[in-house]
Amino acid sequence: MTNQVRNQKPEMSTIKLAITGACGRMGRRLIALAHADKAFQLVAAIDRPECAELAQDAGQLAGIGPIGIPITFDLRPKPDVLIDFTLPAGMRHWLKTCRDREIGMVIGTTALKDKDHAAIDIAAADIPILQSPNMSVGVNVLLKLAAQAAKSLGEEYDIEIVEGHHRFKKDAPSGTALAIADAILKATGKTRKSLAYGRHGDDTQRQAGQIGMHSLRIGDEVGKHTVYFATLGERVELGHVATNRDTFAVGALRAAKWLRNQKPGRYSLSDAIDLK
Repeated sequence: MTNQVRNQKPEMSTIKLAITGACGRMGRRLIALAHADKAFQLVAAIDRPECAELAQDAGQLAGIGPIGIPITFDLRPKPDVLIDFTLPAGMRHWLKTCRDREIGMVIGTTALKDKDHAAIDIAAADIPILQSPNMSVGVNVLLKLAAQAAKSLGEEYDIEIVEGHHRFKKDAPSGTALAIADAILKATGKTRKSLAYGRHGDDTQRQAGQIGMHSLRIGDEVGKHTVYFATLGERVELGHVATNRDTFAVGALRAAKWLRNQKPGRYSLSDAIDLK
């Protein structure tokens, strides 16, 4: 055996991937980008039984031409990782499925409740789960920067968080805005009792230690988040703007690649991109 052959690293097998919410805008981009990435083998594209595109070719639906994977309402083949961008009720169903069948799970679904996070914690004892309210790598860097800024600037600086999304978004404030707030609260030793959701009335003077949360729902805005730190005489602004959904899909696929080799446990995208 030659040194060249001996020193070759074994090729990693492709990651068998399932995508839920396949008929949605995010699902379609995940299908297209996963199909173009040689690291993945798409084995299932899933949506609700009432989905009008059920049984249609997933690639055709995603605009990349037929790929031989139909849209189904159930999960037949066993993937290595399942990526979920659905609604909380859908996430609960797929969380149980993944735990029962020992499938790694990437959760991008937002508007999760405390009971959902508790269920994720329980399931993570048996399978690897990566859950982040925003799968953008840039947003996860913003979380770290916002926490550091809040800690370094101190109590003299007022903090306001403003987020904007498209007119069709159901939950407010966004999961990302809440994640930014939570990062700041953790860094400063506060709780969500410090959050003030919008302001109205005749007496809305700012209270000490308060963090303002504001939501815009405008047109086709993909996602914009700005954190303001201001005191008398100066202001610091940290922000992130998503210009298309591919940034979230790329982050989710990056998470899936990383998660495949992890032990059971609960992870976030910051783990996958080494922001600790």
